[in-house]
Amino acid sequence: MSLPCQRRLLASVLVGLLCTTAWAQDKLMVLVPRAGVSTSYWWMPRDSAVATVLLFSGAGGGIGLRDGIPQSGNFLIRSREEFAKAGLNVALVGNPDDARKMTPAFRQSAEHAADVRAIIDDIRQRSPAPIWLVGTSQGTLSAASNAVALGTSIAGVVLSSTVTGQQVGGSVSDIALEKIMVPTLVFQHKQDGCRITPAYAAQRLISRLERAPMKKYIEVDGGSNPTGDACEAFHYHGLVGMEAQAAETISNWMKNPGN
Repeated sequence: MSLPCQRRLLASVLVGLLCTTAWAQDKLMVLVPRAGVSTSYWWMPRDSAVATVLLFSGAGGGIGLRDGIPQSGNFLIRSREEFAKAGLNVALVGNPDDARKMTPAFRQSAEHAADVRAIIDDIRQRSPAPIWLVGTSQGTLSAASNAVALGTSIAGVVLSSTVTGQQVGGSVSDIALEKIMVPTLVFQHKQDGCRITPAYAAQRLISRLERAPMKKYIEVDGGSNPTGDACEAFHYHGLVGMEAQAAETISNWMKNPGN
């Protein structure tokens, strides 16, 4: 074998070992934040992480754990490795025993807030990196309501495909966004066709973020092969076909929210 070939082979082996090491760290963490109620999160620590992202999936929440790994098709869950590649610790928020499918009302409840605080406390014992809340679709209710409750104890919040329209249990439009005191990004796909997450309504949220020291609205276009319902994960609502680009844009803004 020629020397160049040997070098390419060695490089491939080293990359494989690095990936295996990263994957080996990923695991499910189980907590008991409330009496008789357990909850969980999927933890993906990365060396020298500049921040930790707490990811709240849409619909009924959860991570779709099957065969020992998260398999939900939600944008944030399926894009978790893209956030990790950006130099971030990643925590995927699971569902508690008493809310196997989180409703909009539960996402804004004291019980959910207690679960999120417990997860954050546990993460802080594992990493000193600043913590960002990132929600997509129905997960934006979790991210926004907890951003209000946690104040400046978190580093910032990202709302993607934000639920602004009327629905049973309320929407992000009903949350006191004026009380958020950390950098906030509203991230939206231009062609999101879901009736409760239109781009024009997401953009209007910026004016309500009166106390956020930095705020920005980013609207993207692109992606490919949208399928299914316009409110589901594999349509433009779920940033289908542009997962890597979306995760990179979000990650870059979190690292430098002044831009």
